Amino acid sequence: MRYSIGALLLLLAGCAFDVIHLKQVPAHFEAAAGSTETWVLGGNTRIPLERGYATPLRQGTAWHRVGRIEQGDVFRTKDQVVTVEASNVHEAELVLKGNLAIGFYLPVERTFTPADPPREIPRTPR
Repeated sequence: MRYSIGALLLLLAGCAFDVIHLKQVPAHFEAAAGSTETWVLGGNTRIPLERGYATPLRQGTAWHRVGRIEQGDVFRTKDQVVTVEASNVHEAELVLKGNLAIGFYLPVERTFTPADPPREIPRTPR
């Protein structure tokens, strides 16, 4: 009996707990067929989230428009891996409304997580 309780305690100690959840809203993604809208990030930028955190975006990365969701235009870069993280790590794509980063689209989950607060993006057309 004593060994069973010890084994159970070890098992519970090894379980990961999902303590921090990202705020996520379902998002309908519409691909941008043949979009040529591209730009380069003009400075290192951090996009704050209500909960969790996002990868800092690096100056000089090239971004291209891949689609749209209700909240804004969705941009992807091949120059760095972009993620948002809370208790789990999620692949992320930047969502802009004009020059304002309003959050991230999570393509695997098909959801949107908002920036808090939105942040202006220094960008140069390419």
